[in-house]
Amino acid sequence: MPSGVKGVLVECDPSIKAIVLKIDSIHHDFIVEDLDDQTLVIKESKLPELKLRLEEELADTQMKPEDSGSD
Repeated sequence: MPSGVKGVLVECDPSIKAIVLKIDSIHHDFIVEDLDDQTLVIKESKLPELKLRLEEELADTQMKPEDSGSD
């Protein structure tokens, strides 16, 4: 009997998709299907964890403002 996985359609910029693919490449836990350059199907049960990991990854890549020292 065929089985199915509940998925969520996610549309994002190609740069964000590249980060999601990088996150998924470790354990292959998140992506059900890679549809095109801006669209993925993500496992519904893993979406909150993926959002958290994506936020962490984005926080690591964003430049932090430097203290200008102009008191």
